[in-house]
Order: sequence, then structure tokens, then C-alpha cells
Amino acid sequence: MISTESELRALHAAPTDRALRKVLDRLDGHCRRFIALSPFVVMATSDAEGRLDATPRGGDPGFVEVEGERALLLPDRPGNNRLDSLTNLTEWPQVGLLFMIPGVDETLRVNGTAELCTDAAVAGRFQIARRPPAVVLRITVREAYLHCAKALMRSRLWDPDARIDRAELPTMGEMMRDHAGSATVESQTEMVERYRTQLY
Repeated sequence: MISTESELRALHAAPTDRALRKVLDRLDGHCRRFIALSPFVVMATSDAEGRLDATPRGGDPGFVEVEGERALLLPDRPGNNRLDSLTNLTEWPQVGLLFMIPGVDETLRVNGTAELCTDAAVAGRFQIARRPPAVVLRITVREAYLHCAKALMRSRLWDPDARIDRAELPTMGEMMRDHAGSATVESQTEMVERYRTQLY
């Protein structure tokens, strides 16, 4: 078992100067353009005891709004109301974001601190069908850097020939029955149609 950084480093080559120097303390034009084109981000948070959570967030490209070089606004849309990530942020405001653009193998990583904003004027900028989000995350950027394409290339994430047929898994209703002991089983079609009415 590895227990120290020196033991870990001994198993790997040293990072290149380029890899070390690519980390910015702000969002430059390339970062801002990446975010403007991204319809999907994974947000990682932790509670005060170090229990981690990673959650997907999505919307139209640019649904995360850039405020200058060092701030982002991320609207919280309706979900399952567990509020795992938001609760974490009330205890420990550190947040990590991984932005993706369909068809692009590079990703953008942004780390910083988040505040939960309920200001009506801010929320109003993100309303859809006259419904503003209850909370908007205002994220102060500490680090931003582009991540190389290797992981997405290996996974062939955007390759149509690598897509998995949904029928390879049980329906969500069947899995929820087994996980949570649900009494009824919702079909995949019923679930998708229900979700469509609850997106915003």
C-alpha cells in the first residue's frame, strides 16, 4: 500500500513543465469560451467530515454564467430534493467543477469556493418558463485549467459506435424497486415523460 506522496511519485514520471504551468488563477478567454459552449458539468463537494459527493448538472450550452475572470454563476435546477451538494456547501464551501462539451475530448477543470445565493435579481437572470431557481451558486475561482483528452479518448465517450444500448440495463424503475423496495415499477418511457415535466 502507498501511504506517502514520495512513494507515489516514485512510480510515475515527473510532470512536464507545461502541465505544471497550465494552471490559472482566473478564467481567461479560452476558459470562458469553453464554459459558454458547455451544456454539462460535474460538481464535486464535501461535507465538513470529508464525505464526498459528485453530481451532474446540465442545461443549454452556457447555462453556467461567467462573471468576469474570477466568478461563475451556476443555477440549481429541480432534482430529487436530497440537496446533498448544497448541504455540503453550507458546511464546507470548496467546490470542484469538470466542464464537458459533447464531441470535444478535452475538459475544463475549475476549483474554487461557492456561496448559495438567493438574491431575486440574480435568480431572475436564470428563470425558465417564468420559474427562477431557488438557489444560484456563486463560485469564486481559485484554479482553472484544461485537462488533456486521454480519458475521453480511451472511453470513446462521444463515439457513436461505442454507445451502449439502454436495454443492456434494467429500467430505472426496476433498479429503484431493488434498491429502495419500491412497490410499483415505472416503465422507462413513463419515467422519461415524468422527468420532462419536471426539468424546470
